[in-house]
Amino acid sequence: MTSAALDGFYSIIPAGGVGSRLWPLSRADAPKFLHDLTGSGQTLLKDTWDRLAPLSGEQRIMVVTGRAHRSAVELQLPGLADANIVLESEPRDSTAAIGLAAAILERREPGVVIGSFAADHVISGDALFQGAVAEAVAAARAGYIATIGITPTEPAVGFGYIECGEPLDVPGAAHSELVSSFVEKPDLATAKRYLAGGRHLWNAGMFIARADQLLAEIARNKPELHAGLVELAEAWDDPTTRGPAVDRVWPRLEKIAIDYSVAEPAAAAGRLAVIRGHFQWDDVGDFASLAKLNTAGRSGELAILGEHARVLADASSGIVVSRSKRVISLIGVHDIVVVDTPDALLVTTSEHAQRVKAVVDALRLGGSSDVL
Repeated sequence: MTSAALDGFYSIIPAGGVGSRLWPLSRADAPKFLHDLTGSGQTLLKDTWDRLAPLSGEQRIMVVTGRAHRSAVELQLPGLADANIVLESEPRDSTAAIGLAAAILERREPGVVIGSFAADHVISGDALFQGAVAEAVAAARAGYIATIGITPTEPAVGFGYIECGEPLDVPGAAHSELVSSFVEKPDLATAKRYLAGGRHLWNAGMFIARADQLLAEIARNKPELHAGLVELAEAWDDPTTRGPAVDRVWPRLEKIAIDYSVAEPAAAAGRLAVIRGHFQWDDVGDFASLAKLNTAGRSGELAILGEHARVLADASSGIVVSRSKRVISLIGVHDIVVVDTPDALLVTTSEHAQRVKAVVDALRLGGSSDVL
């Protein structure tokens, strides 16, 4: 573990997205990052803050979130400086969120190294995590855009993968490797081959770079988007110019994930480095992964979440999430998912947990936004 904050390093926490595969627990007004999904007693957002504070210091953490979540975020993070909360008027995907933060910080502190870490992932093994970030910062100072790939523990089909290339000779980043390519979510046979080969890592969506070099990569691949981000950043720290600039620029920014605007083209050009992360990581992408997380991966067990959950179970396994006072009885059902809230009930199985997003899409198309 690092004994002190990394010099010249700024953490960015993009706190956006609804987590639609965790509906009806995760909603537009109470997204995934504002829930305690691990039993830690605090939200995933606060867990993320606590993990990053030793690396950058509390005054050097920026949070990018929606306007609707400002009060909840500030309540969770009393140490968050007012100048370091960036509010999106509407979601424009991760390039806009992270790119705007980078542009603002580069204007305030030219040459700053930034790291972006999702607000809603679960990580354990802080010493290993902090060591990996320190190596990624060293790689960033050497001119690379860096990412942290997670050493796979199983042939997972729910994650994207990073293919590792040649080792790099970077001082302070002994475990850095060049990235050969990014790979979309594979089928099971391919995932098994990746696991056996040892050259593929899970893509955890962590990116560390000098802010100016991240912005240069966006400029190469998405020049109009880059121009908009720079225009916003120039107006950001003046309250009289920020609002008009946001109203003028933000709605026309292209929606694109940073994986496509920065990571993939940087990898193709030999500008992307990866550090192998050996800490435990999960993006808690659906209820199957949430069940696994809360039973320590032991099949045949039932995970129960909810402070006042009233569950009676006999020969049953899976997960129950209760946000109501109803008694929930399960008899002889396996790998079941039950999510009970005051206005919506979800029942499925672990096998079909990824399909919850389709239910959310159907509700949206049907005009049932009151439960979203």
